[in-house]
Amino acid sequence: MLVEKPLCLSVSEGRELVALALAKRRILMVGHLLWYHPAVLKLKELVNDGRLGRMQYIYSNRLHLGRFRQEENILWSFAPHDISVILGLVGELPDTVSAHGGSYLHNRIADVTMSVLSFPSGVKAHVFVSWLHPFKEQKLLVVGDRAMAVFDDVEKKDKLVLYPHSIGWRNHAPVATRAEAQPVEVEWAEPLRAECLHFIECIRTGSRPRTDGEEGLRVLGVLQQCQESLGAAPSTTPVAVPAVARSYFAHETAVIDEGAEVGEGTTIWHFSHVLKNSRVGKNCRIGQNVVIGPNVTVGDGVKIQNNVSVYDGVTLEEHVFCGPSMVFTNVFNPRSEIRRMEELRPTLVRRGASLGANCTILCGVTIGEYAFVGAGAVVTRDVPDYSLVYGNPGRVQGWVCRCGVKLEFGGKRTRTTCGPCGAAYVRDHGTVRPSEAVPS
Repeated sequence: MLVEKPLCLSVSEGRELVALALAKRRILMVGHLLWYHPAVLKLKELVNDGRLGRMQYIYSNRLHLGRFRQEENILWSFAPHDISVILGLVGELPDTVSAHGGSYLHNRIADVTMSVLSFPSGVKAHVFVSWLHPFKEQKLLVVGDRAMAVFDDVEKKDKLVLYPHSIGWRNHAPVATRAEAQPVEVEWAEPLRAECLHFIECIRTGSRPRTDGEEGLRVLGVLQQCQESLGAAPSTTPVAVPAVARSYFAHETAVIDEGAEVGEGTTIWHFSHVLKNSRVGKNCRIGQNVVIGPNVTVGDGVKIQNNVSVYDGVTLEEHVFCGPSMVFTNVFNPRSEIRRMEELRPTLVRRGASLGANCTILCGVTIGEYAFVGAGAVVTRDVPDYSLVYGNPGRVQGWVCRCGVKLEFGGKRTRTTCGPCGAAYVRDHGTVRPSEAVPS
């Protein structure tokens, strides 16, 4: 179900709808259209990459003459999009919200509102909306301590511009140094079309929407705080938005980025981080201090032990085991002063493979199905299916069963059977494969 913004008219209704979608295993997506606008996605990238430095202040203006409504006020009509973007850029909920407004066309419907959000990190934001404005303005500005960015959706050409201004100090007083505006190149795509295609893709794959019900619920909570503040003194007690029951467990110190997907039955432990656009499958076990992503796919039933980083370019298929402190690389010849993220070499770990503690997997290789890499090995080339590899550099030292027990071929024998599980294997031209169906 694709719901036009806002998700509902109250937090309690929103919670009920999100919980129902989760229980029924249905896709629930909210039409926060700006998260499908290429300029907003690029702005988020600039923030994440540190191009703006530490965020300090955000403001948005969404102003127009009309369209006047009588079933809702300007806050609920115009502000959801901007609140959604601000929450996504800051990455946390505000701890203080206040709103002021005026009703001029109808004594009970606000035509103009100004909402101020203060966040625990120190970032402040304001959202100014009006349908009594002489011209159309849709502008969002992000101020960082290194640069400022302006997203102007009314602008025909350069919708996103970076201003690398700086502020220095002279004689104990701040002095501004202005720099030339830098238009940011954005590959254009129609936001509404992109939103619809994303919705269809989520239906097709069962993946989590970028603007799912929980994101809509967070926006709804802030809207409700703003609405309550309009008729009262500024609120310093946030409306509690109780956590919706998840289909997976994440420790309170774990961080799951917006846009990351985690499958049902998965557990994620202390101080681990799943970055944006990464997918972790069902029934996985993610240990402490693990980093996954960005843009990484982890299959169902994978176990990743403590202190492992699965970087961009690495793919783990189903039931892979990553031992404690093992290492993946993704750039072949890294230099600190030379950016080479466009030169990533993909690494694929096939189904059922085990990577021992403290082993190192150089980028650009494939680890075969049910292969076993020994502790401390350094893998510099492809590893065949069912092979046992150890040493530095890692070499094939034998063969293992799907159950992990070493296979004994003996002499020139080309066939063998695993004693513990009874699975049969055949050796042929330096490779090993099951000779018949292997018991699960």
